[in-house]
Amino acid sequence: MTRNERVKEVRKALDLTMEKFGEKLGVQKSAISKIEHKQCAVSEQNIKSICREFGVDYIWLTTGEGEMFVDSDIGLMESFDRIMAGEDEFHKKLLEFVVGRSDEDLRFIEKLLDEAIDMYAKKAD
Repeated sequence: MTRNERVKEVRKALDLTMEKFGEKLGVQKSAISKIEHKQCAVSEQNIKSICREFGVDYIWLTTGEGEMFVDSDIGLMESFDRIMAGEDEFHKKLLEFVVGRSDEDLRFIEKLLDEAIDMYAKKAD
């Protein structure tokens, strides 16, 4: 299997269109189509972007050896990708918000959520 074929395999595994896949990499749908149809080589920049954006193993993408994804929790990554590729802007903004927070901010948000859950549980009783 060639690098170009492995790029297509990654995109299919993530259940993304060429357009959505390209958007995450900062390239047009036509660039992804050219790669997948072997009309151009996969650049080193594209390889690094695919690995970074989708958690793909560099060795697998360049040589075909090993596992496709670095992260063993592929289901979680697919869920994130599905949300980011979807139409629900609130879900996208929520994920982007959480990812951009410091540990201190996240602890504060956790405390607020715990308090909200406790209040809701008390009302339900």
